[in-house]
Amino acid sequence: MGRNTRKRRTPLATKAIAASAALALGGGGLIWANFYASAHESNNSGQNQTKAAAASVATIACPDVQQKLTNVPAKAQQGVATELANLDKQITEAYARLASTRQAQAGDANFVQNAIVGPLKEKRAATLDRIRIDIQRVGGQVDAASLQALAACTTQTANQTTAAGGNNQNGQNGQNGQNGQNGQNNNGGQQNNGGQQQGNGQASAAPSAPANIGGQAGNGPVAADFVDITKVQPNVPAKPQKNGNASTGSFITRCGVNANKNHNTDNVIVAPGVTNGAHHLHDYVGNQKVNAFANNNTLIADQTSCQNQGDLSAYYWPVVRIQNGTQDFDQNADGGGKEGNVGKILTPVQAQIKYVGSPTSKVTAMPQFLRIITGDAKTTTNGLANANAHWSCTGFENKVQLTTQYPICPQGSNVVRTFAFQSCWDGKNIDSANHRTHVAFADAAGNCQNGFKAIPQLTMRLVYKINPPVLQNGQVKNAYAVDGFPEQLHKPATDHDDFIAVFKNNLANTIANCINTGRKCQ
Repeated sequence: MGRNTRKRRTPLATKAIAASAALALGGGGLIWANFYASAHESNNSGQNQTKAAAASVATIACPDVQQKLTNVPAKAQQGVATELANLDKQITEAYARLASTRQAQAGDANFVQNAIVGPLKEKRAATLDRIRIDIQRVGGQVDAASLQALAACTTQTANQTTAAGGNNQNGQNGQNGQNGQNGQNNNGGQQNNGGQQQGNGQASAAPSAPANIGGQAGNGPVAADFVDITKVQPNVPAKPQKNGNASTGSFITRCGVNANKNHNTDNVIVAPGVTNGAHHLHDYVGNQKVNAFANNNTLIADQTSCQNQGDLSAYYWPVVRIQNGTQDFDQNADGGGKEGNVGKILTPVQAQIKYVGSPTSKVTAMPQFLRIITGDAKTTTNGLANANAHWSCTGFENKVQLTTQYPICPQGSNVVRTFAFQSCWDGKNIDSANHRTHVAFADAAGNCQNGFKAIPQLTMRLVYKINPPVLQNGQVKNAYAVDGFPEQLHKPATDHDDFIAVFKNNLANTIANCINTGRKCQ
């Protein structure tokens, strides 16, 4: 991936990538705990010192094949997308097997490798070979050896799982008007298990069964995933300076909060034609007929929840749930409770969708059917290179933005999720094989590089009324979390957002004109 496919890395983000294995780029991860003592034991040997150190959580990180496939022939794209979805399904199934074989793991230190990791590699190898065949069948070029090298998954320690050991600073979209640059002080690593594990064995030379890794379904979040926002130092940098060519206007489209509960677990951008391709539930506003089988023709013909009926764009994001022991409609469904996404689904009390300009140039109208994904749903195993999560509280948005922790807001303050999408376009493609290389973030000064041109930057602000979680003795009560792939442990950094531009009645040009002329439109 080139320089225009990612946000500018901070030193800590660079360390995050280094902490992950070279091929640990994303297909998912499996989590288990190796226990050498009970949660409360300590002795003079130094082996069992603290509750937090009682367990070492490890991840099997699988290479993100999708990110490596930057040049897939058009005729092969559907077949390749189907196989990529199969890779995600294999990870999900392996994770479920891991969770259901704890007794076997307790009796055999090699069980995870022999019964789960090894077979997973074999399944991935077969899938990767089918991808090779799909590409070569239509005349495409592929390095078969390099592709097969992506089959093996590697284990990671708890420190590697945290990606940067906490205190991560990321987000490079400073021109977005939504506090896009967001470093944080997260008070010590997001995945140290926060005492959530229930120790289940005495000191031993062999690992015992994995414990519950926090959360209502046993796959997060944990206490360390939360921080009292009032105790976080301000971290929002100044916005880039505007020059005389800046596009200072804005356009607001009002599309509701998904009060009609339009949900599904598909992902038409990444896994078209595959039911439950996301393995987690999405909220949809705007276009009302988005599912795995939607295409450009159906999108332009469908209805919209937006007040401006010319805006048929698809805006969708993973739901947020409160994990208070309750169940929702999908408790026994794929992508829901069957895959560790549990609790009551929360509807935002506000959902603002706003297009803004560039501090250094005019913007070009978005092309019809442009697809953009911002953030990374697999940061737990990918690292933070493509993370773009923004968590804050009302009254704090201009001061504190969090990426690797959820905020605990003071009484009277609500939780806020914001997204600032890539604002530079290659001028040619409405999508790319890895869904990243056709768009890019502007640099710290707000400039698009290497021939990319500025487009209206889509920003979204979602507000949730949530009773503040309570941290007690390393445990979290009344936790909330974003839906995600089950192996990603509901980490806040996995937050992401999806968009398909679908405009009628010359609306794309209207948006660009409003922004370029400095007007506030809606």
